[in-house]
Amino acid sequence: MRSLLRQYVRVARSDGGAFGRLWAGASVSLLGDGMTILALSWLVLSTGGTARLGLLGVCFTAPVIVGGLVTGPLLDRFDIRILIAGDSLIRAMCVASVPLAAALGHVPEFLPFVVAVVYGLFRMVPMAGFPAAIPQLVRAADLDTANALESLSFSTASIVGPAAGGTLVAAIGAPDVLLFDAASYLLFAAVMATIRRPLRPETAPGAPGAPGAPGAPGAAAAAPATARGATLRALARDRILVATTAAFMLFNVADGMLMLVVAPWLARTQLPGGAAALGGLTGTLAAGEIAGAAIAGLTAGDVSDHAAVRRIGLLQAAAALALLLILGKPRAVLAYAGFFAVGALTAPMTVWAQSMRMRRVPAAVHGRAFALLRTFMQATPPLGAAMAPALLAHGGLAGTLAVMAGVAGLPALLLIFPAEAPQLRAGPGAPA
Repeated sequence: MRSLLRQYVRVARSDGGAFGRLWAGASVSLLGDGMTILALSWLVLSTGGTARLGLLGVCFTAPVIVGGLVTGPLLDRFDIRILIAGDSLIRAMCVASVPLAAALGHVPEFLPFVVAVVYGLFRMVPMAGFPAAIPQLVRAADLDTANALESLSFSTASIVGPAAGGTLVAAIGAPDVLLFDAASYLLFAAVMATIRRPLRPETAPGAPGAPGAPGAPGAAAAAPATARGATLRALARDRILVATTAAFMLFNVADGMLMLVVAPWLARTQLPGGAAALGGLTGTLAAGEIAGAAIAGLTAGDVSDHAAVRRIGLLQAAAALALLLILGKPRAVLAYAGFFAVGALTAPMTVWAQSMRMRRVPAAVHGRAFALLRTFMQATPPLGAAMAPALLAHGGLAGTLAVMAGVAGLPALLLIFPAEAPQLRAGPGAPA
């Protein structure tokens, strides 16, 4: 166990500890986000009912698509440190407006929705900026471990953030909970100021034009927009990237069905405990993700991309089959087992796929690539949520889970048995 922890500590100390500080700042900010989402939901539910709660959900999610399209080019052009720090300061002020209004005597009904829209618009800055920064701060052999640490942050925050937010809402009220998130943003901005080395694509170790890299100094720094556009078009023809992204998008359709509709339905109609059961299912899934990510981060990072795709496909197929555990009896035991298994199997998929993308995508377009890929994958869970109620109404739990398993598992066959494709040659920095 000590040797396993030492590996994570060693990677956290990469680049003079810069990666560890980036990870810690992002982790604290994610915890604050979990508190804010719960606090705003409670505030809106207390004043306007479920219809306004649905509108709040749209405000949180829909602007992510617009923000993702804008964020990518900015990450490829400007220093990631400055962009994340600026995002953190803007969202700190926006989130703090709610407790400030409460202190002045009244929170306008529109204000939570404005905060949610700003959150959605800027969400992709750290979501794409963090993975774009990872290859610049850690060795290529440590990408799996670094990406596992990012996955651990998301999974841990999904448990601790809402739980802490719920406790604090009961103790100090929903508006004041947002002060914790504002403080987390300020901390993240301060952490970014401690990273001395610029985080731009051209400063990535080994990138053409980077310090110590072969080629003319600064050659990649002024990469013209036409060259970057050609590189992105070449990436769109990379069958490995396209296949894994499509498979993940379809898996996320099933995930949207599971987490946004099926889990609440199970908790309300099939499992003892009601709302507590929903929290238990969500927490069990996140616990599985933590276990899976921790293991994935300790794997060797020297496998070929084709081997990585196959093992991602095998895990995706296994995760699809794990959904069928929810049909078993005694239902409560196997439902929790199914949720844990889905989390434990999907976290390594995310870690290994992200490491593979970092190897295949040229550094000059990391920002655009990660922003677009994460925007695409964030867009599909709502499709599953829209489909699931009709499936439950007409096919019951068995029919719904069968569709979910098919949507999640069939694309995995394309990863396990891929068509042979020529290697991508997208230009300088592309993998051979």
